[in-house]
Amino acid sequence: MINEQIRDKEVRLVGEDGEQLGIMSSKEAQKIADEAGLDLVKIAPTAKPPVCKIVDYGKYKYEQTRKEKEAKKKQKAIEVKEIRLSPNIDTNDLNTKMNAARKFISKGDKVKVTLRFRGREMAHMANSKHILDDFAENLSDVAVIEKEPKVEGRSMIMVLAEKR
Repeated sequence: MINEQIRDKEVRLVGEDGEQLGIMSSKEAQKIADEAGLDLVKIAPTAKPPVCKIVDYGKYKYEQTRKEKEAKKKQKAIEVKEIRLSPNIDTNDLNTKMNAARKFISKGDKVKVTLRFRGREMAHMANSKHILDDFAENLSDVAVIEKEPKVEGRSMIMVLAEKR
């Protein structure tokens, strides 16, 4: 809220240099802001009494958007990459998939390892759990199991995340 939009009886006023000007009525605060040729901006509406500051509103708004952009730059979205395996996978194929997973994890992404079962393979689900265990074991130097292997429908799923 700015200038006349502020309808509180009393506000705590902060000057343009950041010094405390004390608690006063919003009309007095508006008068001081007008004399300085600046705007009265409510910066902490939940405080008792609300805190208002005398600033150039255009400049204040610009600073706010710049701060938000900086904060957005610094954050990194963690993606979940999926690697699909089958129960009768050969060792070389498994090693290739492990190298891909290692690359994803080193970039900071999580890896969802899916062991897909088709047809008669469904009868021997329990015997194939060792594939996921070996996968996690071989990547234990860079990854930690975030979600243990669990059967969901026709597949067994495990999630690996980067070791902290």
